Amino acid sequence: MRRISSLTRVAVGVASLALAATACGGTSSDSSSSDSSESKGGKGLAIAYDVGGKGDQSFNDAAYAGLEKAKKEFGYQTADIEPTDGETDADKEQRLVSLAKQGYNPVVGVGFAYGPALEAAAKKYPKTSFGIVDSVVEGDNVASLVFAEQEASYLAGVAAAKATKTNTVGFVGGVDIPLIHKFEAGYTQGVKDTKPGVKVLSQYLTQTAEEGGFSSPDKGKAAAEGQLEKNADVIYQAAGLSGQGVIEAAAKKKVWAIGVDSDQYKQEALAAYKDYILTSALKDVGGAVYSLAKSVEDGKPLTGVQTFDLKVDGVGLADSNPKMGEIAGLTDAVAKAKASIIDGTIKVKTE
Repeated sequence: MRRISSLTRVAVGVASLALAATACGGTSSDSSSSDSSESKGGKGLAIAYDVGGKGDQSFNDAAYAGLEKAKKEFGYQTADIEPTDGETDADKEQRLVSLAKQGYNPVVGVGFAYGPALEAAAKKYPKTSFGIVDSVVEGDNVASLVFAEQEASYLAGVAAAKATKTNTVGFVGGVDIPLIHKFEAGYTQGVKDTKPGVKVLSQYLTQTAEEGGFSSPDKGKAAAEGQLEKNADVIYQAAGLSGQGVIEAAAKKKVWAIGVDSDQYKQEALAAYKDYILTSALKDVGGAVYSLAKSVEDGKPLTGVQTFDLKVDGVGLADSNPKMGEIAGLTDAVAKAKASIIDGTIKVKTE
């Protein structure tokens, strides 16, 4: 059994970085700091994006924020590579191997889908540090960066229960997999613990990521519209790029949406809908990515399972929208729930 540890607060604050990314394809690398890069010894952090790529205003962009922080602090060359449609594990492995072969260190696969590919690449390049987000991969040179998504989702459920006027709220998951079940489980528990009479509608967009569950705003919009027709007035989405469609549908009906992973109230691409983004369940993917990069830079690479939870501010709930404070009891209820989760009074379900 490998050691399971919680990261220290070195990760805190990365989630608040401004995410100015825009969608693009292919490979992106930075050479503007080449002089500094050479003095520091060459290439540093590289990330390979999950489905949806850079510009999703959520999961992938949070990882990019960590890369940008590392690049600025350590002054080395970085790289970030987009996924391709219909790619195989072999394609992912080739991408990771290419980055390691070029000398990037660490190399991070953003998303559980990189599991088999990253395990294979790490064996081929034992002197390179690898990281994977949202999955556990064995290897002496691998750091598995995992999160207590259910805890942040519980807080989102508390907020939804306090905000609903119809006593019906919704959840839209991108893909019907155990990872997203954690979001739903925590959210539903938070709603029910706060206001038992509230009905929770739930829908998953697809059974597999290849079907577009994390990358199809139109699917998210259609699912949200169905829940709105059933009287939901708060909808929480854990659906990657598809979540933008959920937010759009909620805003057009002038009801609440709850974002995920990044503080979506602050996202430029979602500015037209921000007044209806009540809050977001935060997941400090950027902090995880940065922490791994810092550990490599310090000569003490992280390995094993690294867990981000409420105790280390690895997950949380955004409070950027001032309208949260106008809803009776919401702020106090969230604060109380957070304290109870941290001290163990509340045990949050994962399924």
